[in-house]
Amino acid sequence: MPHAAGRRARLHRDAQLTQGVASVEPVRVAVPTGTGQRIEVLDIIRGLAVLGILLANITVFANPGLAYYWPPALPGGDTAADGAMWVAQLTLVDGKFRGLFTILFGAGLLLFVDRAGKANQVRRLLWLGLFGVLHFYLLFTGDILFFYAIAGLFALLATDWKAPQLLAAGVVSAVAGALIFGSALAPAALSEMAVRAGEAIPADWPIVQDDWALTLQEAKREAAAMTGDSWPALVNYRLVHEIDHWFAVLNWIIFETLPLTLIGMGMFRAGVFTNAGVRRACRTPAIIGVALGLVLNLAAALYTLDKGFPPYLTLAVFFGVNGVFNIPLLLGGAVLLTDWALAIRESWLGERLALAGRMAFSNYIG
Repeated sequence: MPHAAGRRARLHRDAQLTQGVASVEPVRVAVPTGTGQRIEVLDIIRGLAVLGILLANITVFANPGLAYYWPPALPGGDTAADGAMWVAQLTLVDGKFRGLFTILFGAGLLLFVDRAGKANQVRRLLWLGLFGVLHFYLLFTGDILFFYAIAGLFALLATDWKAPQLLAAGVVSAVAGALIFGSALAPAALSEMAVRAGEAIPADWPIVQDDWALTLQEAKREAAAMTGDSWPALVNYRLVHEIDHWFAVLNWIIFETLPLTLIGMGMFRAGVFTNAGVRRACRTPAIIGVALGLVLNLAAALYTLDKGFPPYLTLAVFFGVNGVFNIPLLLGGAVLLTDWALAIRESWLGERLALAGRMAFSNYIG
């Protein structure tokens, strides 16, 4: 068989040429990931997460960003149904699906670095950052792609860390970030509650009122731009009035996106997504974490509803309290969802969630 003989000759020649250079590190080339190389449970959970992000973002597709956090900013003010939906979203959605997606981003980043090297990941992250900037100005101010690009670049510095280091750094910084967000809003919230309770007017109350008046004015201006009939005018509005968005972005990257990315890297390195034994050992703490996170988030949401959504209290609960309570929920949820994804991976639902997860970028932009 001449073809087989030719192949043997070439293999023999190649072996001779490569003798003495076996220590040279092979060049890793970035190529599309084959189906057999994918960790299917990550695709399934990612698909669920990106669909959950859609559910969260629907509110701000046609309303000012303030309506996402504070129900009275909805057209016509909030109704009882709006309040109930806010409670449900804070308990089950807000920060949960985005947080889960970020954890999976961290796991995927480490997986890609192990397979294709840091240089290829840097190139991918730079492209992601460019798409994020374009997405923000041309389509949607709720962009998270830029967050991931910058957080990913910093996370590359930690790819050699062990799982306990990654998890500890991620959890501590995530909790600290949520506390910082909440504490920044706490003085205004306390002044607000004192006035509502009929106590002496706090010294900072005029400043709090002026600040909130400016917030409402900006929300009205944003709503007018979004409901206008000119897309170029909307882009111009974002370039002129929301150019400082990136300062807020940097805070969010430092205090949420990067910490959750590190958590995802730590969970991947610990074998949570690939080792059934690790998940069995974590199952009881995971169930406790999910239950604790849900109960605490529900209690905070119902308290805010009962008080009638005072602006700064609502924002403090949304950005601070919710952020802390989400940590045990996300850690436990990632463990339990991995087992669930394994159980449904051959079902109709599992197949479609996996497809959605493999096309997460396209689905998010779409």
